[in-house]
Amino acid sequence: MAAEAQQLTVPTEAELLQGQADLWRHSLYYMTSMAFQCAVKLGVPTTIHSLGGAASLPDLVAALSLPPAKLPYLRRIMRLLATSGVFAADVVTYRLTPVSWLLLDSVAVDGHPNQTPIVLAATSRHCIEAAMGLSDWFQKDVVASPFEDLHGVTLFDGSMAEQDPEIDAVFNDALASHDNSGFLTVLRECGGALFQGLESLTDCCGGDGTTARAVVEAFPQIKCTVLDLPKVIDNVPADGVVNYVAGDMFKSVPPAQAVLIKLVLHHWSDEDCVKILAQCKKAIPSREEGGKVIVIDIVVDSSSGPTHEAELLMDVAMMVMTNGRQRDETDWSEIFTKAGFSDYKLLKKLGARGVFDVYP
Repeated sequence: MAAEAQQLTVPTEAELLQGQADLWRHSLYYMTSMAFQCAVKLGVPTTIHSLGGAASLPDLVAALSLPPAKLPYLRRIMRLLATSGVFAADVVTYRLTPVSWLLLDSVAVDGHPNQTPIVLAATSRHCIEAAMGLSDWFQKDVVASPFEDLHGVTLFDGSMAEQDPEIDAVFNDALASHDNSGFLTVLRECGGALFQGLESLTDCCGGDGTTARAVVEAFPQIKCTVLDLPKVIDNVPADGVVNYVAGDMFKSVPPAQAVLIKLVLHHWSDEDCVKILAQCKKAIPSREEGGKVIVIDIVVDSSSGPTHEAELLMDVAMMVMTNGRQRDETDWSEIFTKAGFSDYKLLKKLGARGVFDVYP
């Protein structure tokens, strides 16, 4: 042990000072999240947009009807968020960035719906308290997620709605915002490869049919069916474009030439993913007849640059809040094989999302 200790290199003074700064940063990351939540709740992004895309601090204080004495404090919040890339700043004004464009009320940017519900859900006390209990959770012999272990309820089922209907609505709005974001990009980049020649499609956990309607608009020959839980389908008005079926993807998936399952599987364990995909496989014909499952989900990739940290954060978020996880391509390949599929293609990586064709 002594010989091993002698091989250790003590950090230099400069490295220790940088280490201390990094320690502060990691310990106080939550301040950025809370400042972000604050700006969203105050309506700062939409206010900057309504002021022509650029606003000074006095403009923001006046437009937000804040007490003038709060201007110095708002400056400190905005300075942090500008450093974090939420806003852009020059000497006197703040402007929107791609992050804050996604937070505008009643504005869908290139098919991305307002992402405010995601911010409010992720920074809610329910998620924060669950994350704060991680060290206790690791010492327990439990299979429930930290969220379920602490709160006694599971996200996106009836137990959460019974305990706290208001926060349940926030989480469901966040799920819809997440699921419907970026699909127009998928259609532009991969639409032909995914949907050209298909005659029928089942969108598994397709919610209110937003994705299915976009598919039909781009490819009118496809007959689309949306499968989701009765509590979802019962609240969706018939539109004459999409067929809605209330059901359970663990038990049965409506038959079609292809099944689409988008941003669903990362909420589930590997074992549950295999069960879901096995039901999807039962619903489609052979590969020779055009049968396939289209999987769109997060693909963790260490070469993805700045997106990689977001992928890892999303993975820990799944660990805290669900029994699911984010997966790399090898993980996905193993799940596809276990579910009985013979082959797959990763057609494209769009941001953190991977677009797969999976063949029976």
